Amino acid sequence: MSSAKNKVPFGQKVAFGLGMLANQMFPAALGIFMVVLVKDLGFEGWQWSLIYFLPRIFDSFTDPIMGFISDNTKSKWGRRRQYVFIGAIIMGISFVIMWQLYRDAGIDYNFMYFMLWSFVFYLGLTIFSVPYVAMGYEMSEDFHERTNIMAVAQWIGQWAWVIAPWFWVIMYDPEWFPSADVATRSLAVWVGIACMVLAMVPALFIKSESTLDKDYIPLTLSNIGGSLKEIFDGFVEAFKSVPFRRLCISTFFIFNAFNTVAAFSFFIVVYYLFNGNAGDAGIWPTLFGSLGALITTFAVIPIVTWMSKRMEKKKAFLISQGISIFGYILLWFLFVPGKPYMFIYALPFFSFGIGSLFVLMMSMTADVIDLDELNTGKRREGIFGAIYWWMVKFGFAIAGGLSGLILTFVGFDSTPDAVQTEEAITGLRIFFSAVPIVGTIIAMAVMWNYSVSEERANEIRAELDKRKNKPTSTATAYDQEAKLSLLGGLDVRIDTSNDIDYNAKNIREITTLFKDSLNTGLHGLCFSPYKEGQDIGDQLTEDQIVHRINIIASHTKWIRSFSCMDGNEFIPKAARARGLKTMVGAWIGHDKKRNEEEINSLMQLAKNGFVDVAVIGNETLMRNELSEKEIIDYIKRVKKELPNIPIGYVDAYYKYLEHPALVDACDVILVNCYPFWEGSSIEDASVYLRRMYAVTEKIAKGKKVIITETGWPDQGSNSNGAVPSSENAMKYFINTQKWSRDENISVFYFSSFDESWKMRHEGDVGARWGIWDKDEKQKFI
Repeated sequence: MSSAKNKVPFGQKVAFGLGMLANQMFPAALGIFMVVLVKDLGFEGWQWSLIYFLPRIFDSFTDPIMGFISDNTKSKWGRRRQYVFIGAIIMGISFVIMWQLYRDAGIDYNFMYFMLWSFVFYLGLTIFSVPYVAMGYEMSEDFHERTNIMAVAQWIGQWAWVIAPWFWVIMYDPEWFPSADVATRSLAVWVGIACMVLAMVPALFIKSESTLDKDYIPLTLSNIGGSLKEIFDGFVEAFKSVPFRRLCISTFFIFNAFNTVAAFSFFIVVYYLFNGNAGDAGIWPTLFGSLGALITTFAVIPIVTWMSKRMEKKKAFLISQGISIFGYILLWFLFVPGKPYMFIYALPFFSFGIGSLFVLMMSMTADVIDLDELNTGKRREGIFGAIYWWMVKFGFAIAGGLSGLILTFVGFDSTPDAVQTEEAITGLRIFFSAVPIVGTIIAMAVMWNYSVSEERANEIRAELDKRKNKPTSTATAYDQEAKLSLLGGLDVRIDTSNDIDYNAKNIREITTLFKDSLNTGLHGLCFSPYKEGQDIGDQLTEDQIVHRINIIASHTKWIRSFSCMDGNEFIPKAARARGLKTMVGAWIGHDKKRNEEEINSLMQLAKNGFVDVAVIGNETLMRNELSEKEIIDYIKRVKKELPNIPIGYVDAYYKYLEHPALVDACDVILVNCYPFWEGSSIEDASVYLRRMYAVTEKIAKGKKVIITETGWPDQGSNSNGAVPSSENAMKYFINTQKWSRDENISVFYFSSFDESWKMRHEGDVGARWGIWDKDEKQKFI
């Protein structure tokens, strides 16, 4: 059941659907009008191919750029609406101009003129369609409501395919127009203006929130130009999603196999059923497209929507495409000269192919975008929409090119009023049935193992909701004053007179201070071993550990590691080889067998001389994975084996107040202190950090207190008043290190390198805590 908050008002669905009507009317009209280029203006098959191919290739490559721009737009209108509006105007005007073709201008002039304006038209289509599609993905978070939105949109959009085929009747009726090329010049005006107005409707009436306060990449010319690599990387990263890849590939084969032969229905009806006489064919070419679209509108879309709710989207897709194959087979037998009405019996089956495709695929794409957000921490409707439609448009370009090649291959004569050979028409009929059948079978095979079921989609949505409603950190965010008051932190006098005053400093001066502080050296760094594409549990190599240790060794005295398995055991060895001291952690949790392996590995490393401070567990109490007694038992056991090495346990600073027995059990008090996660502004962060430390020192019973983690992210979502940014990250680093040096406080800064795997656990901000980025480059200097 859809929750009330995820229900989209019907008016909003209709507004989105009217945009879909424009989005489909343009290609529908193009498909009809394109016949005129060959039949009436005398374009050759190769010219048909190039006109189909080149502008659509251009369109497919501008889509990802538009997706990047749309995803990162900051405005009071949101990310999408203004582009939809502007794109609608460019599309409508250029469509009108594009079709102002005259026979006496000559084939070569008309070819170049049409090609030029096609590029302008497809640029407008990109500016409109990429943010428009993304708007649809954003309208609801509910599994079934997404299908409802797309069903309404496709239902309205299908009327384009009902209406457009009637242009054939008008174009070839001398009572309407003296010739088809005259007809297209006039009809293009009506289509262009009407669709321009329809395309504006989503921009004007679909609600969106301001993005002025979002931490997006600035859309300067240099950033957009420099973003091409990021766009490519995002394209590659998104396409690594197996479910998304299946959606793209299957759509590619179904939609573009259909479009390769779509225009052939006109030639088959006219030349096979009516021996080449377009006047005798009358409305039958129109009925083929129009009745098929009506059946899709009133039968296929409602049935497919019902099926997806009863048997899930994947099964509904497979059944629908199986029905369409049966329809293509029927059409081979039901194109009967003298009995044109026979093909109508095949249309209900034939219509399930394209009719079900975008209802289900666009809904499933929204589900996959949720999965991507869970895995990466990024919300990328624009990029995913651009990639999905890139596949469609790139394939459409290929389909158009193949159409022209097939016409040439079968010997179709494009001379106006030419008589076609029997071989040419038979060849068109073979391709008309065979190409879509083969494409559909491939698509069904690709989708057979699609994995995002309704149950899985709901699990993903629940996890995302949990991530949004709770702090995305290894520590929990708290009301600052209530927490510090409880711990007595507000009674502690904090002196920050030695801190750097940033009020009079520009970003260049702050960057210089950061560089100087980093080069002066840190007490300690938390070591990040995982490279891009790796995750917890992956086997790390000694070479990658040594490589990263060598990068940071000159900047720190100590290294902190978090595990002693899966290659993490190489960290203290590599650190010691570079003369660094080591705080080595055994990761413990629910898995008791794994705990034994971790602890035994830690003790062996210590006995081999690679451990200066041994740590049993990190925020295990925070995660509710072990009890206080279980942790203390592990500590006592390790102490017995390692009597000459300080032993401690790491957790949030306030956990020691809640569990005083831990203070007694540990040789050193190891605490994680994050003003960021507790919602502190950057202006208050230094005071807040020192209060955390002072509170811990009060209850430490004279034992040494070490801050084992603290830091500030440079990108991602805010944590109440705490704002991630490069400038804030540098400010926090500079004052934290100055305090550490001035007061001789042992601080391990978190973290050395950015690690993308953290996005799956901590959201978009989780991966941006490093001093070096994921590619091992220093970020701030």
